[in-house]
Amino acid sequence: MLRRILSIDGGGIKGVVPASFLAALEESLGAPVSEYFDLIVGTSTGGIIALGLGFGLSARQILEFYEVHGPAIFRGDQRLRTLRWLLRAKYDSEPLRAALHGVFANRLLGESSKRLVIPSFNVGTGEVHVWKTAHHPRFERDYKYQAVEVGLSTAAAPTYFPTYLTKSGIPLIDGGVWANNPVAIAAVEAIGVLQWPAADIQILSLGCTTPPLDVNWGRSHSLGCLGWTTKLASVFMAAQSASAVGMVQHLLPDRNQLTRISPVVGKGRFALDRVKDIPELRGIGEFAARAAIPRLRNLFFEHPAAEEFVPFRSVPRN
Repeated sequence: MLRRILSIDGGGIKGVVPASFLAALEESLGAPVSEYFDLIVGTSTGGIIALGLGFGLSARQILEFYEVHGPAIFRGDQRLRTLRWLLRAKYDSEPLRAALHGVFANRLLGESSKRLVIPSFNVGTGEVHVWKTAHHPRFERDYKYQAVEVGLSTAAAPTYFPTYLTKSGIPLIDGGVWANNPVAIAAVEAIGVLQWPAADIQILSLGCTTPPLDVNWGRSHSLGCLGWTTKLASVFMAAQSASAVGMVQHLLPDRNQLTRISPVVGKGRFALDRVKDIPELRGIGEFAARAAIPRLRNLFFEHPAAEEFVPFRSVPRN
């Protein structure tokens, strides 16, 4: 039985790219894109997209979420924000909370119609924290948490947003610090937890654009703190993504079972919080979908998901 998995990277406002990509797919398919996937995995902005798909939003509605709420989430005088950034998080998380609440209200993770896996990180213990729907008998707690909490925690990017403290007191930050590209987590969940045969898996991995890795003098010279400070984040992200893709290619019998789409863009062209880029990011996603649809149709969209998701635990109804 063929199992299809959707994996979506983190990337702040650049989540417009995968949202636009999926919206263009939906227009061609004439059906919600979520209907075709058995498992959806997303980190940070990708986690918010995953939640939206799990709760029945169309990709077009998710794209509109970014277009409507993005300017409020990343608002303010950027010069003042940059000064504030030296001492504390660049943005307040309340606009993001309000935007998420407007979509999900008080609904719980257990109300998702799709299996979801959404990474975060516990800075109190130094351990990974992965939110999961109740798609395995072991998973007894996460389904009781509000979708808003899950979204806030996976998107709490260090220096951009404050650490998110759950109602139970767990300090969580953006899952992108260890799994910005969550495709390896997706494969391990499918094979190791759900026990799906590796030969029966097809994964679509979506990035939020890929700039060239540029470390300047670091390629051939010894650099100190000043030289590496502005480059380490991009190096870590590139290394994590490359290692995740490589691991999945070794886990699956055929490398063609993984399709990775992350449009290449120029160095420094886009930032995680630059909302003026939304129109161009939308165009990049739509163009990428236009080129990919003929290839993806046979791999992912010939028929809906293998079976309806029935969780092992249900949210109590009032």
